[in-house]
Amino acid sequence: MTRLAIARLWHEGNSFSPVPAGIEDFHASEWVAGDAARGVYRNTETEIGGALDFLDAHPGWEAVFLRQAAAMPGGILRRAVFEQVSAEILEGLRGGSFDAVYLSLHGAMVVEDLPLADLELVRRVRDTVGPGVRLAASFDLHANMHPAIATLIDAGTAYRTYPHIDMRPTGRRALEMLRAAVEGETRPVGRILKLGAILPSINMRTAAGPMAAMEEAARAAEALPGVLDASVFGGFSYGDTPSAGAGVMVFADADATLAERAAASLINDYAARRDAFYIRLPGAAEGLRQALEGGAWPTAVIDAGDNPYSGGIGDTPELLRAVLARPPEVPTVVAFHCDPDLVLRAREAGLGATLSGEMGARLTRAYGPPVPFSGTVSLLTDGRFRNRGPVLGGMAVDLGPTAVITIGQVRVIVTSRCISPSDPGFFDLHQVDVTRLALLCVKAKNHFRAAFEPLMARMIDVDAPGPAALDIAAFRFRHAPAELYPLGGKAG
Repeated sequence: MTRLAIARLWHEGNSFSPVPAGIEDFHASEWVAGDAARGVYRNTETEIGGALDFLDAHPGWEAVFLRQAAAMPGGILRRAVFEQVSAEILEGLRGGSFDAVYLSLHGAMVVEDLPLADLELVRRVRDTVGPGVRLAASFDLHANMHPAIATLIDAGTAYRTYPHIDMRPTGRRALEMLRAAVEGETRPVGRILKLGAILPSINMRTAAGPMAAMEEAARAAEALPGVLDASVFGGFSYGDTPSAGAGVMVFADADATLAERAAASLINDYAARRDAFYIRLPGAAEGLRQALEGGAWPTAVIDAGDNPYSGGIGDTPELLRAVLARPPEVPTVVAFHCDPDLVLRAREAGLGATLSGEMGARLTRAYGPPVPFSGTVSLLTDGRFRNRGPVLGGMAVDLGPTAVITIGQVRVIVTSRCISPSDPGFFDLHQVDVTRLALLCVKAKNHFRAAFEPLMARMIDVDAPGPAALDIAAFRFRHAPAELYPLGGKAG
């Protein structure tokens, strides 16, 4: 029997969010250890779902599930949470005699007072198990990878799609690479190279455009004899760390020169396409005008500047202000605003009650003042559903109590937790048939497209003030290398 330890610490950190990430964010998302993990992740579109598929296919492998912790992207992670999860993982590794370890990571974690958190965790794991234990890790396509990680792991791979609909096969692929190394079929050696640029993710979809071309180049690299895996990283634009920025990772079989050469070729391709990632978007009011004048229903207006999957806070007011300045006379849904106090007021008032007040800018007025409203409480829910779409399919979701406030033809979904409305289950819960809408205004980005692009006549991305706004150079980076494009020496 080959003994395998599986651990997960998955978090994407937005250094510019005013809301730090804490242990409660993990408890509300993924927080499980031991054999209970098998029930939580079985048949889910996650890396650990892929690990279970691997174990089903390889009965000679015995797995011990250490701490599995993941939270929605958010602000800077509190150091105590990182230390707690790290300590649990290391204690579990010391307590067992393992032949191999699999780490499910994001790669863009930002931890207070710890500049390179993912690298630190990998280093601690390597120091704990020693050089004789094979170590694999999987990463998000938006990881901010440090080159030293490739020297510490024996196998590594990343998502190949954005929207990320391949988390499950990524987990299994990492473990198949690990198995080959453990069983002596391969002797992997890895190399990570950086592009020298922070790229906006809005134009990173892998169905078309520059990132699609990069993924094609990576598959061509994998076709070279001796190349085991080639991964392209777009980086996470809002993670202010010394490892910020896009890059590539290549693993080759016992051939460091081949890994270096293949990675360098990919970086050259990346550099040639760099400028294609930078695009312009209309503002919220202009995007809404285009939607209303276009008359193609349903149309989604997507506020990427407050996208929860980019560490948004669900509280920026710009798109809602544009909607309520002249409420559309067609069926419209705004998804969503995060305001637990407003939800509580709605619950206390009850269904059918009239509610007035302000929405947005609850956490900060840095992105604009709040928006006055007066409407009717038309729905109350417990906020619980299960994802049924292609991103994180099968996982349970808890928004906390929610309310729908109706203002004329506009329904505003208000939640207690900031979670992306990127799964059909979100709208099922709130009795919204998106195909019967004219306008769907969402705080989201490309993950929303995975389930909803086939249902929309048109989708309009807009750029509004928020912690994930489009203009990267407008943010004040302190830790990212100053020479990274497009910072132009303004970091540090």
